[in-house]
Amino acid sequence: MDIEIIRDYCLKKKGVTEGFPFGEGTLVFKVMNKLFCLSNLEPPISINLKCKPERVLELREKYEGVIPGYHMNKKHWNTIEINSGIPEKEILSWIDDSYNLVVDKLTQKDKKELDSL
Repeated sequence: MDIEIIRDYCLKKKGVTEGFPFGEGTLVFKVMNKLFCLSNLEPPISINLKCKPERVLELREKYEGVIPGYHMNKKHWNTIEINSGIPEKEILSWIDDSYNLVVDKLTQKDKKELDSL
């Protein structure tokens, strides 16, 4: 798995934009201006994803390549080393989960705007 697979997958989601608000080394994906995925671009590549608090520890215990979210709230974010043996299908489903968690917390106005896209 590489960053281009992640990038393409994220950008196919409704309302997603990408940018470099933290500098050239960190690619950020937002839905309606709310962060749901970010990736460092220097090897080893990892991504930060939002996660339900009850699953955060479960995933960290199950996969060696899942650690507390780097520079993030460790209760809600995990850092995933994308080439650590975790199946691609799992990582993509976690991206979906992160996106959906952020969308669920959007204001009604933003949800309505997202629905109209």
